[in-house]
Amino acid sequence: MSEIYESTFSFSLVKKYVHFTLRRFFSEFIVIGKENIPADVPVIFAPNHNNALIDALAIHVAAPEDLPIVFLARADIFKNKTVAKFLRFCKMMPAFRMRDGIENLEKNNDVFTKCVNVLQHKKPLGIMPEGNQGEKRQIRPLLKGIFRIAFTAQENHGINPYVKIIPVGIDYGDFTKSQKHIILSFGKPIEVSDYMTEFIENPVKATNEIRNRLKNDLSNLTVNLATETYYDCYETATEVTNRTFQKKTKQTESTVSLFVAQQRIAERLIDIERNEPETILLLDTMCKEYNTLLKKMNLKTPILENAPYKPLSLILEFCCLFITSILFISGFILNFLPFFTPVFLRKYLFKTQYSGFFCSLHYGLGLITFPFFYVLQTILFSTFTGLSWWLVFVFFMFQYFLGKFAISWNSRTKKFLAKLRCEKYLKSSLLNRTQELRFKIIQLVNS
Repeated sequence: MSEIYESTFSFSLVKKYVHFTLRRFFSEFIVIGKENIPADVPVIFAPNHNNALIDALAIHVAAPEDLPIVFLARADIFKNKTVAKFLRFCKMMPAFRMRDGIENLEKNNDVFTKCVNVLQHKKPLGIMPEGNQGEKRQIRPLLKGIFRIAFTAQENHGINPYVKIIPVGIDYGDFTKSQKHIILSFGKPIEVSDYMTEFIENPVKATNEIRNRLKNDLSNLTVNLATETYYDCYETATEVTNRTFQKKTKQTESTVSLFVAQQRIAERLIDIERNEPETILLLDTMCKEYNTLLKKMNLKTPILENAPYKPLSLILEFCCLFITSILFISGFILNFLPFFTPVFLRKYLFKTQYSGFFCSLHYGLGLITFPFFYVLQTILFSTFTGLSWWLVFVFFMFQYFLGKFAISWNSRTKKFLAKLRCEKYLKSSLLNRTQELRFKIIQLVNS
């Protein structure tokens, strides 16, 4: 049996398939700072953890293709022997937590030894330093396991550069839905050797110092809404203010520039909470009222930002949606089974309640359902139509493109209906008050 850090032919094939499909699972797959990944040295990728298996797969896809990254994952998913074999094939090892039983914690010693062995062979590790998964856009306390492994692997090299920790910020357009953006930001490598002298004299102090460094780096690579009391307020204020902030800094509109704007707004909100307690209380009150009014009208902030809408523009948009509805219907029918089978299995077979697993389950099951149903439907199409092979091939390919179009059409239709709802409320006190609150929130954050 090959070592877990070795890249096998079968693993390389599966990785290429995942590389192809995961990039298409998202509307935009954006990688920043790839030049910060050094070659031929032991590295530990340390990302924030919001989206179960997708976090690890995204790093696999974003990193150079010749890097078979070995990841640590929660031990409870290894209980089934078949699943455990599959996870090992995917280059994953179990990490035991207190909730897995005190008697199992000693097993981490063997796992950590294997991790050190991976690094000593100059192969990359992936460790989620937060340990658990969260659904909020904030960096949680970092556990010490990653630093224990890093210092152990560095010990034989003393103060000479060897092991590096690479902070990775992952930002999702939506934690639970496909066809939204994902941004992976690779930070500057942290040289573990820089902390070895301190580690030899005072391991606890050195661990705390490198932990603080990693946490700060992760905060700078993500939208870190670092608050215990006003999270909903931060989230609302960031959404309301980001486009205005983007225009204020004269950046061209893009997903990355909006991401950067959200980072700056988050920093501003942290500063307000720390230094202006009365202002954050007022902002929180306004954000709560703003959200209540939005829910009453069933609207979202981006719709308000562009209101009112010109009648001619709405008419043209309706005509475009109506004309292309036949393509939506075709795409919906051809993709109904591959798209909704994972949703059905997640709800009724796996009975998954935690929304943080939705995306990973839908994607993982979709790796099977989409090719299976596409091939099955193509065989049925060929059998019942008797058309030439090249037309059958065109049909096979069009299933995917029509599916993508159907998702896009559905999204644009929802936005169009939201615009109509907004127009309905145009002269109402409800919408006027909502817009008034939006402007006040922007003014408070930007002041």
